[in-house]
Amino acid sequence: MSSAAIETVPRFRRGGWMFLLPAAIPFVAFVLWPLIHGVALGFFDVQLRETRFIGLENYHRLIGDETFWAAVKNTCGFVVLVVPTVWVLSLGVSAVVFPMGRWARSFFRFAFYVPVVAGGVCLAMVWLWIFDQRYGLLNHVTGSLLGLEFDWLGRTDTALPSLAVVVISWSLGQPIIIFLAALGGIPPELYEAARIDGAGPLRRFWHVTLPLLRPASLFVLVTQTIGVFQVFVVVLLLTVNGGPAHGTRTIVYGMYETAFTPMYDFDYAAAQGSVLLVALGTIAILQFRLLGRKTRLD
Repeated sequence: MSSAAIETVPRFRRGGWMFLLPAAIPFVAFVLWPLIHGVALGFFDVQLRETRFIGLENYHRLIGDETFWAAVKNTCGFVVLVVPTVWVLSLGVSAVVFPMGRWARSFFRFAFYVPVVAGGVCLAMVWLWIFDQRYGLLNHVTGSLLGLEFDWLGRTDTALPSLAVVVISWSLGQPIIIFLAALGGIPPELYEAARIDGAGPLRRFWHVTLPLLRPASLFVLVTQTIGVFQVFVVVLLLTVNGGPAHGTRTIVYGMYETAFTPMYDFDYAAAQGSVLLVALGTIAILQFRLLGRKTRLD
């Protein structure tokens, strides 16, 4: 390599950093710095006139906080109900839609992605009407067909599953788009070879499609797990104070109550957020370890 070419390399690197600045500056200002500040805040006692360092005191307080652990239990219940259901439904819908052709795939992409664009607040208001005990669509249907009506959001046995249905309804759009794109990347020759070897549709799906969808499945599972662990809007808008007997109170909702109700305990809320951050990082690492192996066909 000539000396002139060597001299131009740092210039290209500087140019690359300049192109990154428009995205890097907002990221540092609105994501990275608040994240670092929030983690640090958990080690302090923040008062109106004084802020003092208290070390791990907030985290010791968390260990004996029954309300926090109830929120952890409810949040894990959301994850168990929502994430596997979203994965199965989105994969099933994608497998059915993909052979229909380009126009059908475009239509279903649009149809399932509309809830994502509409936003959680709008959809929560629609579901609030559906679940309404007196005038709701769901009770109208169950009352007409089965003669049964429920207070779906006011009972401890139905509140959490009802909110899980709401979260599932607006979580299918992105996974379906991802799975449809991943299905388009599988070489048709593999299916033809499996068909020649005598493999039926189910065996082809199990031994060809699923292994090659492992990267897409990993992405869906990781992003959905992170998203569901941060469930907040449906709990705030569809329940009163976290649902009956706090049966739908989640970690993020608990952080909101701790920080922005008359307690104004920002440092304790920050400690809860730090625990959630560590938990999400650990779960993501485990998911990468389990599903991030090199894909191979059996």
